[in-house]
Amino acid sequence: MPMLSASSKTKDNPIHMKKIRSAEDFSVQRGHADDPEVHHERYRVFIEAVADGYYETDLRGNFTYFNDALCRIFGYARHEIKGRNFREFMDQENAASAFKRFNYIYQSGEGITDIVWEVIRKDGHKRIIELSANLIVENDGRKGGFRGIARDVTEKNLAQRKALESEELAQCQYEASRRAEQRYRAFLNFLPDPVFVFNLDGSVSYLNPAFEKVFGWTLAELKGRRIPFVPESHKDQTRAGVARLFREKVLHNFETRRLTRDGRLLDIVIDGALFYDEDSQPAGQVVTLRDITQEKRLARINETLFRITNAIHHYRDLDGLLAFITRETQNLLDIESASVILLDEDRQEFYFFAVHHDDSETGKKFREIRFPADKGVAGHVYKTGRPLIVPDTSESPYYFKQVDEKAGFHTRSMLDVPIRIQDRMIGVLCAVNKKNGAFDHNDVDLLSTVAGTVALPIENARINQELKNSYEEVKSLNRAKDSVIHRLSHELKTPISVLSASLELLGKKYADHRDRGIHRIIERSRRNLQRLLEMQYEIEDILQERDDRDHRMLTTLLDACADELETLATLEGADGGLVDRLRSRIDALFGPREALPEEIRLEDFIAQTVERLRPQFDHRRCELTTRFDAAGAVWIPGDVLSKIAEGLIRNAVENTPDGSRIDIAVRRGQGGPEFEVKDCGVGISAEDQRLIFEKYFTAAEALQYSTRRPFDFNAGGRGFDLLRMKIFSERYHFKLYMHSDRCRHLTDGREQCPGNVADCAHCRSDVDCCETGGTTVKVVFPPASELMI
Repeated sequence: MPMLSASSKTKDNPIHMKKIRSAEDFSVQRGHADDPEVHHERYRVFIEAVADGYYETDLRGNFTYFNDALCRIFGYARHEIKGRNFREFMDQENAASAFKRFNYIYQSGEGITDIVWEVIRKDGHKRIIELSANLIVENDGRKGGFRGIARDVTEKNLAQRKALESEELAQCQYEASRRAEQRYRAFLNFLPDPVFVFNLDGSVSYLNPAFEKVFGWTLAELKGRRIPFVPESHKDQTRAGVARLFREKVLHNFETRRLTRDGRLLDIVIDGALFYDEDSQPAGQVVTLRDITQEKRLARINETLFRITNAIHHYRDLDGLLAFITRETQNLLDIESASVILLDEDRQEFYFFAVHHDDSETGKKFREIRFPADKGVAGHVYKTGRPLIVPDTSESPYYFKQVDEKAGFHTRSMLDVPIRIQDRMIGVLCAVNKKNGAFDHNDVDLLSTVAGTVALPIENARINQELKNSYEEVKSLNRAKDSVIHRLSHELKTPISVLSASLELLGKKYADHRDRGIHRIIERSRRNLQRLLEMQYEIEDILQERDDRDHRMLTTLLDACADELETLATLEGADGGLVDRLRSRIDALFGPREALPEEIRLEDFIAQTVERLRPQFDHRRCELTTRFDAAGAVWIPGDVLSKIAEGLIRNAVENTPDGSRIDIAVRRGQGGPEFEVKDCGVGISAEDQRLIFEKYFTAAEALQYSTRRPFDFNAGGRGFDLLRMKIFSERYHFKLYMHSDRCRHLTDGREQCPGNVADCAHCRSDVDCCETGGTTVKVVFPPASELMI
């Protein structure tokens, strides 16, 4: 039998209203809610007032009846839809789907409530509609067409991110009889949302089964009575809504709250309309209620999780993070108290790291409590690794009352879920005393989600706290180390100055002595004493701390005794000027050495430094090449620039074997004047290069203290030069770059450079030596014009 082959006999308006013949009829019509005419009118008004589209078609799919809402959905006027086939409003794919679904309804006689189609409006826009469909069966049993409800769900589909639960539109499943009461009742009974009908006095005349299911009252209990489900806090809002309904005749999307028979408070959305009698006078109200409690709960959950996720990275300290988490958890679950209970693994104890409580004093008491890791609900959760609901603590074997006793609190119910990092638990997230209702599995899922979201940030924050504590301890130790080094450096001044003076006296006394061994001893002592003095100056440069108390004290004493010293020197036959010589000596040893920046031509300064140092390494057989281009002026203390130049040149010479090469260059670079020293020496390993610029480097040679003369190969160093230069770079705003390749023949640590290319088993010339390793250090200074004020 071909589908959609017969036409329906349904007229434009399937509800035919009888004329009221007399006043008595009018009285009956107005006074009896069960009169068929009243039911006809209620049904018609309800169909026209609902926000969803209602339709009826014949078996061919031609529209025979529909309400204004359907016209709004399709975007056509009523006369443009009347008599047209549904296929004309959709593409071929949707039309094929429609044929399949309606053919199923025709063959099986069963209604369908989850049909989703895409229709094309008159303006060309596509809309997604969700509709139900049922078979129309005439009184004589013939199949007459289809009817159903259509709802535009385009916006809902586009807003799936908001996680709003879709709801199926109510559909009409009429009984075979054409009696209006049966149609009306069948339609209302089929709706999934609660529906009730009020008389004008507010008493109930009808409740559908969905109302009984959601709110708990039956029609028998409430018929002729008012529904006691308006909370006291919402009565004013309800009165305003009723007034609006009578004023505007319809009411859409009125959001409020209502009570159930068992005392639960539901969030609902109300749609309502007035219906009229034959005399066009209001006869009552038809109201639908949609329960959105779960939708709003999910929305709150999503908002809270979104807020937690966005806020987590703002918290660096563990206290702030956990306080935020417990506050959000308390508001989300509507509980008296939320807490994060962490595990002290060393002591195997639980402690309340964060508690958010209605009573802040109680929360403080909880923070002071510790209890064994195998006790209480938290202990059971830790042992099993699974969440636990305790609906009544008085009946739970896991409840550990000593915690409540110490806090002065009474726990009635609680929910604990584990806070887990991979395969390890770090604590428990606890919710106590739910204010409305009891904890359920939805709460378990929610709290577990929160715990999973915050577990890693909690662990990271805890590790960060431990690192911070360790860092503070290291800073304290570092300050103590600096203090000791500074003290040692300060204490060295006096004995070094005495030794220096003593060596000068010995040098003068034995200047003409024939024993050359004495001269070598004095020279060796003077050289090593000078090394100590230079080490002291380098330490002062690194620490940037100088104590001038000795200088002030000695200068004051010298000023006070100047006349007596001059007189004593005259009596002893000494020459004049003793006080001036003493003052110069005190200034040299103990006086402040303030470095003031000045404008210096870099190429001239480096050239002069090389010439000044050249006599000190003339005994070395290294090829030195220089190139000094016009680089411009730099703004830096001359003493500091001298230390930089001398340090780099000395390091290059001391690490380059005889027979190899050193290149020194000054040029104008893109960033400013550049000073570069390149050697073909033994080089520095990659690890040591990293340590140099982390300020912890000590050259290996520094550990092999040597008495060789400065600029000798492998003369040994104190390990401070490069560190001091790095510190200078931060103070005076220049940049220090280094690239070094350790000689490939020395990387295993067993072989040592012989110090002469001629003695090297691997190299025959300086070219070979330069190809095996070497170091390049480049200093880039900002132009003086950028720093001068």
